[in-house]
Amino acid sequence: MRRTTPLALTATALLLAGCGTQEGTGSSGGEPATPPPSPTRSAAGCAGTAELTAADRGRTVCVVRGGEVRLTLDGTKARPWKPVTASGTGLEAVNAGFVLQPGDATAAYRAVAAGTVRLTSSRPLCAEPTAPGGVSCEGIEEWAVTVRVG
Repeated sequence: MRRTTPLALTATALLLAGCGTQEGTGSSGGEPATPPPSPTRSAAGCAGTAELTAADRGRTVCVVRGGEVRLTLDGTKARPWKPVTASGTGLEAVNAGFVLQPGDATAAYRAVAAGTVRLTSSRPLCAEPTAPGGVSCEGIEEWAVTVRVG
């Protein structure tokens, strides 16, 4: 069951979109106006906040020092996500502040130092059979995202 609102998806897409540049229409002196620095992006294109879901599998994201990474993996009782693990340096776990639904995995981190962290989780590809002789599989769905703190 998906609990993400269209507004949250749109905001996340805009936040994580490319780091293109803007040009002003110019001042009265004919020189191009320089846009003010964005509080959510650094010069290297790193975001202030990264909100991740299962659809971000395999991505590499960059967050600024002091920024946050939040993730929600929507699962089910029959196919639950394992708790998210972090390996590497640069992120510090913080309270995610979410109410967990059975099978979901959520996590939140603050970017505290330059570094790279790999976030991972997994869940069964198939639900366990509910009746004797039911179909089952031993497959695992892997999820991983690399976070660079810039």
